[in-house]
Amino acid sequence: MEEGLKKHLLQADQNGFKCLIDVHHKDEANDDEEKDLKTRVIIESKKLWQVAGPAIITRLANYSMNVVTQAFAGHLGDVELASISIANNVIVAFNFGLLLGMATALETLCGQAFGAKRYNLLGIYLQRSWIVLLLASILLLPMYIYATPILKLFGQPEDVAELSGLISIWFIPQHLGIAFQCSMQRFLQSQLRSDVVAYITTFTLVFHVFISWLMVHHFQLGVIGAAVALDISWWVSVFGLLIYIVGGWCPLTWTGFSVEAFSGLWEFLKVSSASGIMLCLEFWYNRILLLMTGNLKNATIAVDALSICMSINGWEMMIPLAFLASSRVRVANELGAGNGKGAKFAAKVSLVQSNIMGIIFCVLILIFHQQLALIFSYSKAVIKATDKFSLLMALTILLNSIQPVLSGIAIGSGWQSLVAYVNLGSYYVVGVPLGVVMGWVFNFGVEGIWGAMIFGGTALQTGILAVIALRRDWDNEARQAISHG
Repeated sequence: MEEGLKKHLLQADQNGFKCLIDVHHKDEANDDEEKDLKTRVIIESKKLWQVAGPAIITRLANYSMNVVTQAFAGHLGDVELASISIANNVIVAFNFGLLLGMATALETLCGQAFGAKRYNLLGIYLQRSWIVLLLASILLLPMYIYATPILKLFGQPEDVAELSGLISIWFIPQHLGIAFQCSMQRFLQSQLRSDVVAYITTFTLVFHVFISWLMVHHFQLGVIGAAVALDISWWVSVFGLLIYIVGGWCPLTWTGFSVEAFSGLWEFLKVSSASGIMLCLEFWYNRILLLMTGNLKNATIAVDALSICMSINGWEMMIPLAFLASSRVRVANELGAGNGKGAKFAAKVSLVQSNIMGIIFCVLILIFHQQLALIFSYSKAVIKATDKFSLLMALTILLNSIQPVLSGIAIGSGWQSLVAYVNLGSYYVVGVPLGVVMGWVFNFGVEGIWGAMIFGGTALQTGILAVIALRRDWDNEARQAISHG
């Protein structure tokens, strides 16, 4: 009997399905079902916040570097604020959305491998991600080099397009670092080492404030100095993460560079591309709104005001994006362990808690709407224009407390291709055309464009993803995760 069991275990391990017969996971899942709801919520919340807490700090610190850069430039003048906003929120973000999306495939693969205790695969997946993302970032370089003619083509003001194009070229070092930073962050988060990422990014933010002051005010390098400071800070973060990973602090998941990283690149590219398209369609949506605003009358003030709203919205969105990270890690871990019910429960807890945070910040925006623009500009025209958009910003924040978590559940479950189609239909078949109609046909300006894109795109996408998640067979998802492991 005992010999037969050993033989069965050996055969299962050779087939890569060791987690199927992991008795510990089965007993743990059964114990969880027997516990009362309150206890289960508390246990799941602890696991969720183990990732979400450090992820919030990490994402806020990362995004705050962009906000600091924009704030330093904004106090130089309205054109400087508009130019660095376009360069940062359109050119950089356009490419960042694609590369970040491609990196999220790493969380699906690493999360499920970690849940199945196949630790050696994580380091190989990380190296494959570096190769694929670096090649993709090189292919995207023409967008930085030809940013000025691209922006002019989309109707941006001449002075803003010229300065934005110059700033974009100076942002190329940051762009090349994205391939490494995003991959390493997700590699560590999938094995519940988010605290390390949080420490490194927090240190980088403090360093960035100092070096931005040094470049802009001490050396008087203006808006170019602000861009160079962001490049330097970004690579400080990259080297910090790299030293931690290869320096011996991840002995189970990093066993050194391997030629295996060059095998299976095509399959990895397909998964990464699906993830990239899924997420970049969301990232590009708000950037298209900014480009459309550049074609309106008094465009510089309108772009300044909207970019401030996008920055504040993006700042707050780091919290639901942290829940996105935690939900996809928790869902992937549970599916990798063969626990479909646990994955479904993790998804529910994450959704509820992220929504609560969204409601809190929605109320704060409505209370402090008149003071929001002072972080970026002292211009009365910009402050007045920003105040007009506060209600739309509050509604956007409320919706964004739900939608990213649903995307995280999809990534953790490996539904990237399906969600990419949902995003394409919701945002670009419905949202953008409706925004054009409301902005130009009915002459509602920025409020019309933004409002139409919120209700026509984001709300529709959120509803569809919610239905997909509710109707999914989670036990079958767990079986598929194991079979693909």
